[in-house]
Amino acid sequence: MLCARRLGGLRAGLRVRRVSTRWSPVGAAFTVQPQGRRLDRPGERGGLFGVPELSAPEGFRVAQEKALRKTEQLVRRVCTTPPGPWTVLIFDELSDSLCRVADLADFVKIAHPEVAFREAAEEACRSIGTMVEKLNTNVELYQSLQRLLADKKLVDSLDPETRRVAELFMFDFEISGIHLDREKRKRAVDLNVKILDLSSAFLMGTHFPNTIGKHLLPERIWHHFELAGDHVVVDSLRAEAPDDLVREAAYKIFLYPNAGQLKRLEELLSSRDLLAKLVGYPTYSHRALQGTIAQSPETVMEFLEKLSDRLSERTMKDFEMIRGMKMKLNPQNSELMPWDPPYYSGLIRAERFNIEPSLYCPFFSLGACMEGLSLLFNRLLGVSLYGEQPAKGEVWSEDVRKLAVVHESEGLLGYIYCDFFQRADKPHQDCHFTIRGGRLKEDGDYQLPVVVLMLNLPQSSRNLPTLLTPGMMENLFHEMGHAMHSMLGRTRYQHVTGTRCPTDFAEVPSILMEYFANDYRVVHQFARHYQTGQSLPRNMVSRLCESKKVCAAADMQLQVFYAALDQIYHGKHPLQSSTTDILRDTQERFYGLPYVPNTAWQLRFSHLVGYGAKYYSYLMSRAVASMVWRECFRQDPFNRAAGERYRREMLAHGGGREPMLMVQGMLQKCPSIDDFVNTLVSDLDLDFETFLMDST
Repeated sequence: MLCARRLGGLRAGLRVRRVSTRWSPVGAAFTVQPQGRRLDRPGERGGLFGVPELSAPEGFRVAQEKALRKTEQLVRRVCTTPPGPWTVLIFDELSDSLCRVADLADFVKIAHPEVAFREAAEEACRSIGTMVEKLNTNVELYQSLQRLLADKKLVDSLDPETRRVAELFMFDFEISGIHLDREKRKRAVDLNVKILDLSSAFLMGTHFPNTIGKHLLPERIWHHFELAGDHVVVDSLRAEAPDDLVREAAYKIFLYPNAGQLKRLEELLSSRDLLAKLVGYPTYSHRALQGTIAQSPETVMEFLEKLSDRLSERTMKDFEMIRGMKMKLNPQNSELMPWDPPYYSGLIRAERFNIEPSLYCPFFSLGACMEGLSLLFNRLLGVSLYGEQPAKGEVWSEDVRKLAVVHESEGLLGYIYCDFFQRADKPHQDCHFTIRGGRLKEDGDYQLPVVVLMLNLPQSSRNLPTLLTPGMMENLFHEMGHAMHSMLGRTRYQHVTGTRCPTDFAEVPSILMEYFANDYRVVHQFARHYQTGQSLPRNMVSRLCESKKVCAAADMQLQVFYAALDQIYHGKHPLQSSTTDILRDTQERFYGLPYVPNTAWQLRFSHLVGYGAKYYSYLMSRAVASMVWRECFRQDPFNRAAGERYRREMLAHGGGREPMLMVQGMLQKCPSIDDFVNTLVSDLDLDFETFLMDST
């Protein structure tokens, strides 16, 4: 029976999609200049991402109505069908019908250059969101899943992935309070709505500038900021400004507490705590960490405390080094303050390693980097990237490139749309969007995944290709790690496709790609001077890698501080003191630089919205990625057997398997908290080979 097929047999049973004559080498897709063709007029074009309805903004209404009609049919079907593995299949099809509109609209509402498309996508998001809220409070729908999970014999007959997906759907229901009595259920719904509103308002407030009278600042630094009449407008920390006074002023003004934002944060944290307790968790953090690698806030705090202890001595040495650089340049004011490390550590890196980005850019043309990625994936995984000409109306800007991801024996695996270049009104962020999740369809075919990678790279010109700084190149590899997670996942259910997995696992594939991007054996395969063809010298790669370790302990200590603050905010309530007092105490305990009176950095901590109680995830994902690199790829970054194991044990399952089981399968052991801490600290050690190379 279709729903009982296990993942191992899934690949062999799928129809292979053959090679297409429409595909071209990936490097050429990013080297050839666009012909200046305007996007087709609405009457002439097909639909965005090949969706016929989306040839015009009005098509979003058609698409959402179609999805809502299908949703109603599937709800009736699952509520009238006896429980069994097909219950989970129907739930997943229900989720897929909504996600295929909502996920696409989520991207279009921020990235499409036409206002009408953005507004139509925003409306579609609201409409689908309303339907999701209704489904999450549909008691009959909930009971249809409950009947399945309450039947031990049926549950025991489910394969592990199906059981996990059923439990994830149940978790979604129960965090909405559907299992509560009517009065408490209404309270849960109201709290969810309040949390959404507060999150949106708080997020907006994190970016809102502060103003101060010009007369309160020395006139010599006015020109560093926007001026508005008699006021100076400060909209960021100016962390890289060479003038100490500019950084100090920006820090104190931008982080000056706003009463309204403070109230929003307090209400957000309190509402999250109330909701968590209402649905049966002792704290919001306990609720947020269910199903993650860490599993509990106690484990997270053990990880952070042990890491902080191991970093402490190194961090103090970093601060002494930074203080020394400050004293050298500004002997009258050598006290180290929180606004100093980013600037002075950058100076130390430049002085020690001569890593001026302009020296590296000529070796990192975008076309060469994409060829390098394709070569790496081919040798590791048997996967190649090819350019494919999109149909009329399929893309939202003429410089978007469409890539086919093709396996040497399985054929076409999915599509990546590369929205890589700067344009007016485009968000300044590097990120990955799932447009359509992969899943096994009822006819036995596989629904191919579709994703977008968004970067903000400079456009090429007639005489100059797009050249990447080392940081841009590393970001490209990072985001492509997310994309390949989506492409290589072969889950039966789209609810757990690709990156739809716990947060502390989702960053592992992308961070692992950073290790490949910093390995000379990999970089040597593609880094060529765009004019001379000369390879990037090995000592330049080594200096670049070692430069990243300068003051890296202090940088990591700062991340530990942020993660600990996040855990405390989402821990036991009521909080023992104000969020600002907690910030001060946590900064003193986990960072080491003094708290600055009358500042409230937490009011700019935008990650509290999307990563509430999960900010530690970046550090834990980096620990896992580091262990995978050391155990499996450091000796040979092109090891095909290790690559196949990586796909089989980690990438293939998306969120369909417990994350720690995937980690164990890859490492062939169960890592401990001490293992995670040790690998992160070991990454900070300097490579003495670099100094030997530079001295010869």
